[in-house]
Amino acid sequence: MKSFVLTWKITEKDEGKLVRQFLKEQNISKTALTDIKFHGGGIYVNGEFVTVRHMLRAGERLEVHFPPEQRSAGMISEPLPLDIVYEDDYLLVVNKPPFMSTIPSREHPTGTLANALLYYYDQQQLQATIHVVTRLDRDTSGLLLVAKHRHVHHLLSELQKRGRIKRRYEAICHGELQQDSGTIDAPIGRKSNSIIEREVREDGQKAVTHFKVLKRMKGYTHVSLQLETGRTHQIRVHMAYLGHPLVGDELYGGERGKMQRHALHSKELSFFHPFFNKECHFVSELREDMKQLIEKDLSK
Repeated sequence: MKSFVLTWKITEKDEGKLVRQFLKEQNISKTALTDIKFHGGGIYVNGEFVTVRHMLRAGERLEVHFPPEQRSAGMISEPLPLDIVYEDDYLLVVNKPPFMSTIPSREHPTGTLANALLYYYDQQQLQATIHVVTRLDRDTSGLLLVAKHRHVHHLLSELQKRGRIKRRYEAICHGELQQDSGTIDAPIGRKSNSIIEREVREDGQKAVTHFKVLKRMKGYTHVSLQLETGRTHQIRVHMAYLGHPLVGDELYGGERGKMQRHALHSKELSFFHPFFNKECHFVSELREDMKQLIEKDLSK
């Protein structure tokens, strides 16, 4: 099985630095270095094992071998269809179908995207577990971002905190939104009597959603939504808070007559790649069930 390895060619600007200092500048944490030291990893210069006290010289090749990642006992691999939009040594962009959970739960212990990814990793001889950066609800379709290693997940999570990962969704909601565009800035927290349901509440976490009307229909609206934060069920809760729950979203007041899932799709995903130092942008077409709702008269 292939372990995760990072490699650098040392230049003159880094000559004289200790490995410890150089790796800190690469955002490799003390915790990660401890893990490397005691759990099967290693640091090498020109193929020779070194410690973090080694002084670097220009022209040297520095390699950091991370230890194998341990999968939890309940995580099993399954040969399930997987729509990979983009892949490199560090991350994946996956187009998730509706009715597929992102990770296993008590209600859905198998058949998830995570199970499919583990099987794919096994086929690729990749020693890794699952690190989902932008998780989607079971009913939500579209693009999500997956890190191939804990360290990559750490870097992407830091970028997410700084707003360098952007997601745009499209949804169909009940009622005709009067404003062409706007911002919902309303904190979200867990509902007191539920372990699943969320609600807008004063003591909740900050949550900001920007919306723009794409098309008004009789009794419905096709809307574009941009997330500024990433709270659980954020779009669903915010749209219900406006009085326009998503079509099919029974948990938050929507009706399931027109669709057998909530009408929400992760349409666009953009992020700054921490290893290639460039912006990446991906687009996913709406699923057929949402296309049909938009194209026909919903009042029938």
